[in-house]
Amino acid sequence: MTESRTVTGEQGPAAFGRRRDVLIVLPGLLLTLMLAMLDQLVVSTALPRIVGDLGGLSHLSWVVTAYVLAATITTPLYGKLGDLYGRKRLLVAAIVIFLAGSALSGLSHSMGELIAFRALQGLGAGGLMVGAIATIGDMVSPRERGQYVGYMMAAMMVAMIAGPLVGGYITDSLSWRWIFYINMPVGGAALAYIIATLHLPRHKISHRIDYLGAAVLAIAATSIVLVTTWGGIQYAWGSPLIISLIVLAAAAVAAFIWAERRASEPVLPMHVFRNRNFSLASGMSFLLGLVMFGAMTFLPLYQQTVQSASPTVSGLLLIPMMLGSTLTSLIAGQVMVRTGRYKALPIIGAAIMTGGMFLLGTLGVGTSRLTSMAFFLVFGIGMGFLMQITTLIAQNSVDPRDMGVASSSRSFFQQIGGSIGVSIFGVVFTRALRSAMSARLPGIPVGSMNGQFNPTTIRHLPPAVRSAAYYSISHGIETVFHWAVPGAVLVFLLGWLVKEIPLRSGPGVTSGSPRQAKPELVP
Repeated sequence: MTESRTVTGEQGPAAFGRRRDVLIVLPGLLLTLMLAMLDQLVVSTALPRIVGDLGGLSHLSWVVTAYVLAATITTPLYGKLGDLYGRKRLLVAAIVIFLAGSALSGLSHSMGELIAFRALQGLGAGGLMVGAIATIGDMVSPRERGQYVGYMMAAMMVAMIAGPLVGGYITDSLSWRWIFYINMPVGGAALAYIIATLHLPRHKISHRIDYLGAAVLAIAATSIVLVTTWGGIQYAWGSPLIISLIVLAAAAVAAFIWAERRASEPVLPMHVFRNRNFSLASGMSFLLGLVMFGAMTFLPLYQQTVQSASPTVSGLLLIPMMLGSTLTSLIAGQVMVRTGRYKALPIIGAAIMTGGMFLLGTLGVGTSRLTSMAFFLVFGIGMGFLMQITTLIAQNSVDPRDMGVASSSRSFFQQIGGSIGVSIFGVVFTRALRSAMSARLPGIPVGSMNGQFNPTTIRHLPPAVRSAAYYSISHGIETVFHWAVPGAVLVFLLGWLVKEIPLRSGPGVTSGSPRQAKPELVP
């Protein structure tokens, strides 16, 4: 298909912006990153209180899963449509949708409503991180991009530290509903700033949106998540529904590959996977999402029940993990800027993260807060070496015209990994908890106690029941982290396979890129 462009200003995605222009736009992009980070972290500390108010411990993981699944489905679309229409309008639309979902989530009066509105929030969230990262990718060369990792990680550090604290303080002082309302001023500021300052080249493009690819991708992702969520818990693995979902997922994946090979504007071009580094970065991102989001979802429940921490203190306990992650991310960014090399970073990070997983797998009823904070620090140090490196490897592996696809694909695989991880570990946690409760209290039906597994009511249970509940929750947490260790080990092994291609210092492509980007300029 012939593509025509009308470009004003810079010459398309292949042309990098002046430092002054980048610094003017950067605050708005950093606010957008903070918006995406804040929501994940603020909500996590309030989950136990939400369960106590709305009920339904068995649906706890869906508060996260619905959000992540919706973001996962839309992430590739945002990346591709950003390449076609320009980043600004897609980023603005994503912020507006996200804010609408936030307001409605705060107004929820049942777990079903909250899950539905969290899904709407996720539809906007799919474009937040991708839009910010892809815009930086358009404006800054890969070699110089390392300088901006520091700025990005500083914003993330504020969000990481403020998120749990703000979430805990708001939950303690006001209501869990305000953890969603807090997005409004931050998102409003980001929206106004981006509208005023972001002036990217205008593209007039004849195109065809890959509706078929987007549809079958959504079907595949949804089917996979439902299988991992329902299988073995609500429905037997051999039940007709689970078997049908497995067949549907396999058929949708095959249909997606077929559709993308034939689409003129594929939402996820298959040619990018011919590059080994891109495929490895995608695989590491998937496993990172699975390990991090999946395993960490249940930490606040452990802290606020077994360790008797308030939501505010629960946020404070996570600060070592956030600081460790931020510190090593800054170090990694400086290493890339000064040396242009990066292969050792994911290897080191994965090794440390695996050690952190082993340590977190030892959390128990008697583990002190200080000890758990030390474990969080180790885990955070490992994460810091990995989070931004996978993005840079993916972006450095493709043509500049595929920058949006690279950014969205990396985010897509991390989010689908997180969605599957939350679902799988939700099943693991629930089974381990119920098994331990049944062993400790053989005459009590555990299913009837789902609404009581929250910090407020659990402290008022009879001593024998309370002791059994603490043991069961800690046993569930231990089991989750034991299951997460193999994923961290796989990230370590994949890191050794990365081929170190020199980071680009200008708008050209590396020798490892499949083809040169040549935007067509129309007077």
